Amino acid sequence: MSDDATARLPRSTPTDAGVDARGIGRFLDAVDALDGVELHSLMVCRSGRVVAEGWWAPYAPERPHLVYSVSKSFTSTALGLAVAEGLVDLDATVLSYFPELDADVTDDRARSIRVRHVAAMASGHAEETVGPASLDEEGDLLRGFLRIPPDVEPGTLFTYNQPCTFALAAIVQRVSGTGLLEFLRPRLLEPLGIGELGWIRDGRGRELGFSGLHAPTEALAKLGLLYLQEGVWEGRRLLPAEWVAEARRSHVDTSAEEKIDWAQGYGFQFWVGRHGYRADGAYGQFSLVLPEQDAVVAITSQTVDTPALLAAVWEHLLPALTAGSGDEEADDAVRQRLSDGRLAGPAGDPAPAPEGTYRPGTDVEPASLARVGVGGGRVVLEEDGVETSAPLGEGWPGGEPLTTAGARRADGTYALDVAFVETPHRLHLVLDPADGTFTSRWGSTPLHVGSLAELRVPTPLA
Repeated sequence: MSDDATARLPRSTPTDAGVDARGIGRFLDAVDALDGVELHSLMVCRSGRVVAEGWWAPYAPERPHLVYSVSKSFTSTALGLAVAEGLVDLDATVLSYFPELDADVTDDRARSIRVRHVAAMASGHAEETVGPASLDEEGDLLRGFLRIPPDVEPGTLFTYNQPCTFALAAIVQRVSGTGLLEFLRPRLLEPLGIGELGWIRDGRGRELGFSGLHAPTEALAKLGLLYLQEGVWEGRRLLPAEWVAEARRSHVDTSAEEKIDWAQGYGFQFWVGRHGYRADGAYGQFSLVLPEQDAVVAITSQTVDTPALLAAVWEHLLPALTAGSGDEEADDAVRQRLSDGRLAGPAGDPAPAPEGTYRPGTDVEPASLARVGVGGGRVVLEEDGVETSAPLGEGWPGGEPLTTAGARRADGTYALDVAFVETPHRLHLVLDPADGTFTSRWGSTPLHVGSLAELRVPTPLA
């Protein structure tokens, strides 16, 4: 085990690992041609080595990224560790870990939900319950969830249901007496050489479990490699092989899902795929575990067309992983291409943003955005009396959790994009100096309700 808390994975050229870099290039070409798919990072590993990696500025290797439901697979890993230590019994009921809720949960099916049922998204509910569960009068999502009667017998129906994962996280926190990250730190994060992470918490200070984890790309790759290596890391077993087998196999039928890559089955907080299995987060966050190719592919991105992104992986990247031969010239070309990645800003003429104070126009997202101020080399976004600011420059000036790129348009307005670089999200602003108004829209809408100031890595609890 490395003593370095942020130890890097070993690196290799694609050719030395039997990977054809030309296939990586074809994958990048295919993604470039997709409408609305914006890569933020890519890390390709084969035989335990990173063979290709890149970040598209303003995203960067050390910067944590909100990975949405990839969080579920980290929560599942925490559960596996707790099971291995005898702290959790998969066949115990969820309610048994929270005896204080016994009188509140009266439905027989709800009382019979087992840990293994929620691990497999099979609580028996026919619909997502996060909305009604969050209305619990005591502000307890778990209590709200357990008070919703399942529609069928637990274990018989798949429904992607956020409170199932929240229940797993709450159980681990209850039996360990610590938060999820605190529980994972000595058991998983330190052995894997993963540095500090952030996790969004509920009003009671509990990590959400089902979402909210902020992690750098290499952390996603390392989690995938741990599972690819059957739970062993640098000769040390961290996870039981039995847990890895349970996590990656389908426990419940998902064939009713419309999209093919989501219709292959669901394990313990991992999706079973046409190829291997995966940790999978909204807007294109992935850790793809590909046992047949001895490979892991980690991706962060912003897209609502995740099926198209996965299809490009299967068509172009997958066959390259086992090509058995490479080309050093192609290696160099892909390395250079990935090292030069930069997201495009708004179209138009490069020019400084026009200074002034702008008030909402007719089309504003989020609706609470009340003022945009430009001056002194910064843009200030005011929302509910709270100001959030970002630097202005030639395009994505670095060093802060927010950054910008802008351009003057032919109609005299100014397009200004604000990237929240610890998340997948970008806010598109249009400033109109003629009347002092602005319009705004999200490139992809943040899924966690909160202020603009909260769109960054959560600070640790004191």
